[in-house]
Amino acid sequence: GMTAAASAPGTGRVVKEGDAMSGDVVLRAEGLHSGYRGVEVLRGVDLEVRAGEVVALLGRNGAGKTTTLMALAGMLPVTAGSITWLGNPRPPAAHHRARQGLRFLAERSVFSQLSVAANLRLGGGDVDVALELFPELRKLLDRRAGLLSGGEQQMLALGRAMSAQPRALLIDELSLGLAPVIVNRLIEATKVAAERGCAVLLVEQQIKRVLSVAERVYLLNRGTISFSGTREDLLAKPDIVEETYFAGAEEAPAGAAVRDDLA
Repeated sequence: GMTAAASAPGTGRVVKEGDAMSGDVVLRAEGLHSGYRGVEVLRGVDLEVRAGEVVALLGRNGAGKTTTLMALAGMLPVTAGSITWLGNPRPPAAHHRARQGLRFLAERSVFSQLSVAANLRLGGGDVDVALELFPELRKLLDRRAGLLSGGEQQMLALGRAMSAQPRALLIDELSLGLAPVIVNRLIEATKVAAERGCAVLLVEQQIKRVLSVAERVYLLNRGTISFSGTREDLLAKPDIVEETYFAGAEEAPAGAAVRDDLA
């Protein structure tokens, strides 16, 4: 399998772990405004993700996290500001970004009518890479993806995305409704992706779990970034998290739970 090195999509040159390309900004938003059908959700988002790092995008429901991922992937229009992808400040349409190595994972991104093996082949990558990451899938290769458990579907989606040695992985909620042991496997796999030079942006409700792998964190509040810093910066200021999740919310007392969760 292609483990140590992979050819960077569209460049023909081999990218190895730790070579000059690691640490380069893969995806950047500057003053980004975007939304749906004329309703603006994002109002000036600034963030960047570099090759080889896992970055967490946190915030309460409705803050604009999914909108941010979709705009970065090219699935929503940029109404102001800019997105830079692989150094290109006028990036191409979503399907071209995908071809150039951008993978967007929403909940259970699988073809449910097709077998696990067919799903993996459609990923366009090395099937062995996915099976190495998630050996559980080996015995399920002939099964229809729609018949898998939620955790197995999520492993299939992530394994398939990672098998193509992506340049960027945008992941929306790996953990929804899954057992903690599975969530840990999935979160650990994102660290492996980063070690292989991928830029990973992770939207996740389970703050503590994400902070076990994310070096940097952005907090999104009502369509703008209210905090940007390292994991250590955030842990030093639990009040910031509390404000982000509970400012003006009826469930204000739950702020204590977040503080405990980060403790």
